[in-house]
Formats: sequence, C-alpha cells, structure tokens
Amino acid sequence: MPADVLVADRPLAGSALAQRAERLAGGWRALGLREGDVVAVLLRNSIEFLETILACRQAGCYYCPLNWHLTTAEIAYILEDSGARLLIAGDTLLGPVRAAVPDGVPVLVVGDAAAHAGATAYEPWLAQQRPYDGPVVAPRAHMAYTSGTTGRPKGVVRLPVPLEQAAARTKATQRIAEIAFGLRPGCRALMTAPIYHSGPSAFAQTALQNAELLALMPRFDAEDFLRLVQELRIDTTYLVPIMYVRLLQLPQDVRRRYDVSSLRFIGSTGAPCAPEVKRAMIDWFGPVIHETYGSSEGGMITLATSEHALTRPGTAGLPIDGAVIRILDDGQRPVPAGEIGRIFFRQPAYPDFTYRNRPQARAEIEHEGLVCLGDMGYLDEDGFLFLCDRASNMVISGGVNIYPAEIEHQLLQYPGVGDCVVFGIPDAEYGERLLGMVQPQPGARLDSASIIDWLSQRLARFKIPRIIEIRDALPRDENGKIAKRHLREPYWQGQTRRI
Repeated sequence: MPADVLVADRPLAGSALAQRAERLAGGWRALGLREGDVVAVLLRNSIEFLETILACRQAGCYYCPLNWHLTTAEIAYILEDSGARLLIAGDTLLGPVRAAVPDGVPVLVVGDAAAHAGATAYEPWLAQQRPYDGPVVAPRAHMAYTSGTTGRPKGVVRLPVPLEQAAARTKATQRIAEIAFGLRPGCRALMTAPIYHSGPSAFAQTALQNAELLALMPRFDAEDFLRLVQELRIDTTYLVPIMYVRLLQLPQDVRRRYDVSSLRFIGSTGAPCAPEVKRAMIDWFGPVIHETYGSSEGGMITLATSEHALTRPGTAGLPIDGAVIRILDDGQRPVPAGEIGRIFFRQPAYPDFTYRNRPQARAEIEHEGLVCLGDMGYLDEDGFLFLCDRASNMVISGGVNIYPAEIEHQLLQYPGVGDCVVFGIPDAEYGERLLGMVQPQPGARLDSASIIDWLSQRLARFKIPRIIEIRDALPRDENGKIAKRHLREPYWQGQTRRI
C-alpha cells in the first residue's frame, strides 16, 4: 500500500491513491499505451503527479516531467524526442505551451479544461476508467532530460530489468534511498522541491512505497516548511542549499517559534553546499544534515553525514554501498590523492542506462564501465570525495585554476541575493577574468560595490569578480538551472577558447 499523501490542504489515504493509480494505468491501456511508452507530465507538485508515478510502475511506462519554466520550443523538442504518447498537464501550465503538443498526442488537463480545445478533463475521465488489467510488467520510472554543459538535452532511460529480477533490484535501490535520503519504512516525509528534478523524483518514488506519510510543498517557503515539520511531525525531508540559505535568513524569533525536533534526516543533492551554510544548519537542526553526490545517469554515488561535514568541510562524502569512484586526468590516467581530475563513477545498485535516441552519447562519457559527466574533484587519502566544479566552468586566470562554484556559494549567503552565477570572460592580461551576475530576492535592492567588498572579507583576492552585474532575472536552461553556457557565450565569440 502506498503512503498516505498530503498536498497543500488536500489529504488522500494510501488506499485511495492506489485505487486512483490503478484506474489511471487502466485508462492508459485503453488509450493504447503499452510497456515502455512515455507519459509526459507538466504538473506542479500534486496528488496527480504522485498517482502518475504509481501508474507508471504498474503499466511499465516512463514518466517524463517537463519543467514549466521551459519555452514552447524547448517543450516541443522534449515531447518530440521522448516520443511521448500522452501529456498530463495542469490547466494554468498548459496554455502557454499548447502549441508544442504534437498532433495525435492526447492531453489530460488537471483542473479546468474548458479553455483548452481538444483536451480532456482529467478528473471526469479518470472516474470512468477501469482498473489496470494488463500483464504484469517490470516497473518503469522517471525519464529525466539532462543537457549537461553542452548540446541539446538528452533523455536518460533506465533499461528494464527482467521481471524475475525486479523485486531484488527494487530492494537494492530502496536501500540506496534509505542511505542517501533517510527514507526508511514508516517514515514521515516532506518533499520541498519540484518533482520534475531527478533528486526529488527519486525521493518521491521511494517515499510513496516506504513512508507512512508523504507531504508535498507546491512551492518552498521557509517559514511554511518549519510549520509543516512541526504540525506533521516530519522526520525525513529534502532540501537544497538555497533552501538552507532561506531558512538561515529567517529572524531568530521566527526560528524559535517552531519545534523541529522530530527531524531525523535531511537529505540534499543537486548542488554542493557551502561548508559555512551546512555548519550553521547543523548548529540549528542538529547532526541530521546529509549531502549526496549523484546524477540522473549515475544515481546516488556518495553520502556526507553531518560528522563528515564538520571534520572534513566541503566533502561530498564516501561512496555509498558499492559505488565506485575514480579520479582521472585528461588522458584517463589515475591521479594521486588530493589532485584534481575528472570524476568517473558507477553505482551498481541501479539498472544500466542509455540516452533516448542517442545511444552513442553514452560511449562518449564512458571509460572502463565508469561514466564522467564533466565534474571535477579529488579524493583525499581516506577516500572522501571533494567536488570542485564542472570542467567547462573552471576559469584559468593568470595561470591559476578558479572554480566558480566556491564563489557562488559565498554570493548566495549575501542578504537579498536570490540566485547568482559566476563565469570567466576573456582578459588580455590574465587570459580570463571573473564576471558575476546576481538576481535579487523579490523586493531586495543590491549594490555591486557592497557585494564585492563583502566578498573580499571571505575569499582570496584572485577569486573575487571584478564586475558583478545585478539582473532582474537570470535565464534558465531546460532543467531549471541557470543557463551559464548561454550567458558566457557572447563574451567568447571570435575568441580562441578552451571548453
């Protein structure tokens, strides 16, 4: 039986959720969907998103989440490339991208479907469907689209395992989720981030199967997070570094207003967390903060506990449960402990993967059974992983290697900064120099000179951008991350460059 769920003020018992998911899977079969087909999802965190995840397990379909920040052209590309046979969309999200839906792809609208010609209202349609009566198939899950640092986004497809091995494989991946995210049987879990991201998606999949309660936040609000933890007695949750920063910016009287002693495990993935931020969170919440390094392709690779964070600041932790990590140079030779190189890894608990329509792309990132997604880092003498940055983001200024992620971690702690990006631009004297761009929080007013002065007290001089631009909004790529490559590109046109 799946977990009981709660989204905003809408509760649903696990038994009712299971019944809805069975009818959803049955409705897909009536529409002609079969094992291995793809269902595109354009939804905010919702009960409908969760029942889609469950229906995919039963019908053997992949769900392909669409980031609602994408342009019509970007969504059109993913719908076409994924071969989606069905789109499930929220009424307010569908309108701007309705033209992106290929002819012949049916659309189920969650909410008011009246304004969307040719679409079908989800709830009345679901009520008319019969439970799934098709064959027992190997469960499928998330098809993530990830662009890495270059090129158009690629669909990451987990290869199906033989049906007789499915139970053992599920047990292995759930063990990884318990280690990395704290999702043990009977937990009370809270998801704070959009499920269209890979980490939150993995969290939600396991929580649905193991938790007593899974609550979703439609959008993150720092004080509302504290309220939900207190009222629901949440013991397991997921946060990303920018959420830590927002929580730490709350006034002390607001922090003291809420009891968060029920929290046993906070998991984080997607971006490294600045050591000072993590230390401040541990001081507040206790030794419950955990950070995982992973990816859509590789799954969860390492875990850094609170103890690791305090004794080895900046580490991404140790390999999880059989994961293999090697640090190689540009010639794919191993480098000594402490030396920065490219991170190659493999997590054998997960089924193997390929890229949708581009199997050759897998070979381009693979070496002796391990894959590298462009991340740079090193292992210390005890095998702890430390991340530096993506290879393509590294800036060489005056012969010195600078990793912008370190500077971005500091900028995110400046009061009023909502998000930021740092990258290298051409410099006649040094080869490259640093440029920073900062997006203010709503209502905040920022001053570049003040930010640079503030950074000078926290970073070596050569790491401080000479220029920091204040931008009303920073552009995003297909996965909701800041489009650093597109911001950087105009400065390098006509230049001889290293990528």
